[in-house]
Amino acid sequence: MDKLENTIIEVCTKILNEHDINAYEAEALGTASGSDIFLLCAFANKIREKFTGNKVDLCSVINAKSGNCSEDCAFCSQSAHHNTNVKCYPLLEKEKIVEMAVQREKMGAKHCDIATSGLGYTGKEENFEKILNAFKEMKKKTNLKLCACLGTLKKEAAFKLVEVGVERYNHNLETSRSFFKNIVTTHGYDERIDTIRYAKEAGMEVCSGMIIGMGETMEQRIEHAFLLKELKVDAVPVNVLNPIKGTKLENSEALSPLEILKTFAIIRLILPDKNIRYAGGREVNLKSLQPLGLISGLNGMLIGNYLTTSGRIVEDDLEMLKDLELSF
Repeated sequence: MDKLENTIIEVCTKILNEHDINAYEAEALGTASGSDIFLLCAFANKIREKFTGNKVDLCSVINAKSGNCSEDCAFCSQSAHHNTNVKCYPLLEKEKIVEMAVQREKMGAKHCDIATSGLGYTGKEENFEKILNAFKEMKKKTNLKLCACLGTLKKEAAFKLVEVGVERYNHNLETSRSFFKNIVTTHGYDERIDTIRYAKEAGMEVCSGMIIGMGETMEQRIEHAFLLKELKVDAVPVNVLNPIKGTKLENSEALSPLEILKTFAIIRLILPDKNIRYAGGREVNLKSLQPLGLISGLNGMLIGNYLTTSGRIVEDDLEMLKDLELSF
């Protein structure tokens, strides 16, 4: 048995015995290659099974307002700083949003997220009131768990969302603090963290994750995962960069599928009891290896289309879960 193999077994056994991994151990596991990655993934699967069971949480997103965003996020096709072919439109009417939510529930989603482009809301905007009304109607006409992804929030806005039944707020930090300046310059890291704290204070769960494959190191992914642990987020969506023509990251080099799976596994080790979910980019980056993500520590997935890119056929995803003998 080589040294790294022994380290994987020792560290993962420690986690299974309900002790936390530290950053030094996580970084050591981040050097795994070849068959050691599969050993790491197998342990991540055991840890996922122990702490979260075999049920996969399914969610869906409604892009309720698209494009013309003032922010310069390097990966984003909706940024006004980029020249992409993304479809731009103002906030959808309440009836259309609710109709789409009903469709998402019929597809199998348990959570549904209203997402809008733009920096965020203070709670006083006309569009924010329209979004609140859409949530009220969704609450009446579906059994979905209501989620919102509206950018940065002021405290007043967070409490208003809770009043209309929103249970979870999605606010990705995107990447580690040490890499953030390479991705966004038009707003700061701390205001994003403040939004997470306001959402928590208001009583919402928080869904906050990352995009991997933007040029960050494994150490920076680990740094980010430990921050999410510190912030006590409830769910962690992991996007894999799908480079969009016209964005700053259009020529980014893709991560290898095994590097992606290794990253999933290490995030599970750091956050053993959290909902860690497939988000955008899995189709183009993992291709035929998508089932392996769900036996490398993941226990949630976004189904259907994403904000501006197409997802997999929902029936194919559900068949994949059945073949893996996972419930949903």
